[in-house]
Amino acid sequence: MSQQSEKNNHYLLSNWKPENPAFWENKGKQIARRNLWISVACLLLAFCVWMLFSAVSVNLNKVGFNFTTDELFLLTALPSLSGAILRVPYSFMVPIFGGRYWTVISTVILIIPCIWLGIAIQNTATPYWVFIVIALLCGFAGANFASSMGNISFFFPKAKQGSALGVNGGLGNLGVSVMQMVAPAVIFLPIFTFLGVHGAPQGDGSTMWLANAAWVWAPLLLIATLAAWFGMNDIASSKASVADQLPVLGRLHMWVLALLYLATFGSFIGFSAGFAMLSKTQFPDVNILKLAFFGPFLGALARSAGGVISDKLGGVRVTLVNFVFMALFTALLFLTLPGGGSQGNFITFYIVFMGLFLTAGLGSGSTFQMIAIIFRQITIARVKKRGGSDEQAQQEAVTDTAAALGFISAIGAVGGFFIPKAFGTSLAMTGSPVGAMKVFLVFYIVCVVVTWAVYGRRTSPKA
Repeated sequence: MSQQSEKNNHYLLSNWKPENPAFWENKGKQIARRNLWISVACLLLAFCVWMLFSAVSVNLNKVGFNFTTDELFLLTALPSLSGAILRVPYSFMVPIFGGRYWTVISTVILIIPCIWLGIAIQNTATPYWVFIVIALLCGFAGANFASSMGNISFFFPKAKQGSALGVNGGLGNLGVSVMQMVAPAVIFLPIFTFLGVHGAPQGDGSTMWLANAAWVWAPLLLIATLAAWFGMNDIASSKASVADQLPVLGRLHMWVLALLYLATFGSFIGFSAGFAMLSKTQFPDVNILKLAFFGPFLGALARSAGGVISDKLGGVRVTLVNFVFMALFTALLFLTLPGGGSQGNFITFYIVFMGLFLTAGLGSGSTFQMIAIIFRQITIARVKKRGGSDEQAQQEAVTDTAAALGFISAIGAVGGFFIPKAFGTSLAMTGSPVGAMKVFLVFYIVCVVVTWAVYGRRTSPKA
């Protein structure tokens, strides 16, 4: 972008210095907060679209389709797979295009899978492969997380990053819960009949307009797109090429932190995608859609709290304790499931699973705080060691941190595919989800050891 065009673009912040206390208090704080809240709204709606199939899949056979349980689990898992893959290129986009432009583009395109899914649902002759394609397109919504978190990291000073990323990620994650609350309500309301949406009669005498679960988000996405266009900013100093961002892939800390984030956020998004279907298979007499929203709601709020608590107590300490509790809740879950002559106990199952949602959300916030702080530390130390200036160190630290956040968030999202698919495979092979839960338990125990060994000792980088 030329100097003249920069002058004409009042959305471009050409002299952004959040680490300067006077600048931050007089100007920076207000701009950063405005961008944060618009980002939260866009990300929340993106999570609604990303997890659409967690609510839609449960009801597809009720409106005339005839898919197997494993096929339905796959539909809930696929958006997380494509979302994880797409997070890698999305993590490059903000430094290339700018946060404002990319938020607009990445939000408005989500209208496509919403409209297409609503159309596909209304024709019971729609083949399974069409739903697979739509599910993969919903993954574009999950990719937004990488670019959104990277963008917000540019706006806030080091001391505020844990809280800001926690709010953006936590309230954005709240979209899963919002969708799971809204979808079961709107599918029984004739709100889009004027567009030709027809309902499917149910056994209890009610009528289900399942297409509403997808179409209801389209106008909201359009409003969020306009808010981003008129209310957000680009930061000139955040510009960086792909080549500038790639070196973080060669750093051991990125892969270690990615493992920890896979265990926390991957669990949150995986359980969010698969919990309703899992509950339906284990406790078929329970209307789980009325209760499924609370787990993602709890996890999303806990994520925001995790960032704030980590800023005060240290991300490593919070993450370490959190993994211990994740392992404990997973072990307790075995006692609640049907099997061995027992019918299981849904109330205990639900309470223990809420504990898993809580700790997965809390750990997502604390691990993200670790990423932001640790990458800033090691980058500044590396630049200073080679004789670079403070300004160079700060600039590289911002670029490296944003790139690391993007790459790590991509790896974390794989859990959203692996967990529902693991449940589906375990049920198909053994008739029980116990095999999948054993794998998760071992993984959480490994993460306890890794967190302590790499970051918990005195000589480790501190967060």
